[in-house]
Amino acid sequence: MENRNVQMEVCANGVHSALMAQQGGAIRVELCASLTEGGTTPSYGEIAAAAKYLDIDVYPIIRPRGGDFLYSELEFEIMKSDIINCRALNCAGIVTGILTAKGDVDKKRCAELIELAGPMKMAFHRAFDMTRNMEQALEDLIELGFIRVLTSGGKASADDGSDRLKTLNAQAAGRISIMPGAGINSDNIRGIIEKTGAREFHASARGNTVSQMQFRNTALQMGGPADEYSGSMTDPQLVEKLLELANHTK
Repeated sequence: MENRNVQMEVCANGVHSALMAQQGGAIRVELCASLTEGGTTPSYGEIAAAAKYLDIDVYPIIRPRGGDFLYSELEFEIMKSDIINCRALNCAGIVTGILTAKGDVDKKRCAELIELAGPMKMAFHRAFDMTRNMEQALEDLIELGFIRVLTSGGKASADDGSDRLKTLNAQAAGRISIMPGAGINSDNIRGIIEKTGAREFHASARGNTVSQMQFRNTALQMGGPADEYSGSMTDPQLVEKLLELANHTK
């Protein structure tokens, strides 16, 4: 079988998941809070612990809230403060994205963040999938100096968007990394890599975890409907499996 040297970024929902991602062979983690909202900025303490205990690259997401990617002045100030914190903690880079009301990359604000982040590297998240013209957005990101873009090809999953991912990868021509993400699993990773020609991919690779609490009050919930005595964490064996499938042809 042919070895392709395809690399994996794990979307980690905390430091424990990040450590499991490292154990499984990931080269980088996108550190997030609130994955149910698509990922928001983790706490200072979470970022500091990841920077301290991980040997692989840590890229915190800089996203002040869920929802769209059109931010107020206050939210933009918060994003800048979070970037300053990441720089002080010696993170390898950050992941972010800002759009205009018309659905274009907000080049002015993104340029401000890139200048503020130096020498950290910058990746653009799936705000890219919400742009009105992905081909133009890709050129904008290249011009700005982003090194990587996470995208599902404008579809609900990278599998569904694989045709578009292939054309975007051809357009990029090595000027920026096109990283497929969203809904990637052991059933579709091989096909996505073969079709798109991507050299890296993004997945959470999570498995279910069970709380160690012995006493459980099941009469109430702290938030919305949820099982508060279970959760999820990155599974190092699943990371290994995804990498193996991505790196070998049939």
